[in-house]
Amino acid sequence: MEFKEVVKNRYSCKKYSGRPVEKEKLTAILEAGRLAPTAKNLQEQRIYVLQSAEDLAAVDAVTPCRYGAPVVLAVAFDKNNVFVYPGGKRDSGAEDATIVATHMILAAADEGVDSCWINYFDMDKMAEALGLPENEELLMLMDLGYAAEGAGPLPNHTSRKALGETVIFR
Repeated sequence: MEFKEVVKNRYSCKKYSGRPVEKEKLTAILEAGRLAPTAKNLQEQRIYVLQSAEDLAAVDAVTPCRYGAPVVLAVAFDKNNVFVYPGGKRDSGAEDATIVATHMILAAADEGVDSCWINYFDMDKMAEALGLPENEELLMLMDLGYAAEGAGPLPNHTSRKALGETVIFR
């Protein structure tokens, strides 16, 4: 699919069929995350592929937003392996993991796999349920699967502000 079409047509799926995601498509999605840029190329992301009934039940226990997806990616980063920006007030962890997640969401769309970015959950409870080590911080969860019949974008999906409202040329 052409990149412009991927960006234009991708939406947050809120209803999944039971169809599993093929291993080769899942691998392509994960590879896109692996290739994403990170500050100083530290590659501090950690991607947990949640597919077992136990892991999916753990997701369901902390959020109503799995929507029946057969795969959920938990995207975290190693807090001990981040670039600290000048001034010491920020580091690259969350933004690098966000870039990785965005690459995977767009790769999923390119593979014909639907997705949804989930941040409506208690991060600490999910990290505990997954047994994440202390040095890892959970950024988000990502549903992956195939849309159920009748699923589609929310009504406001194509509503966008004009560039002049969000971009400032100086």
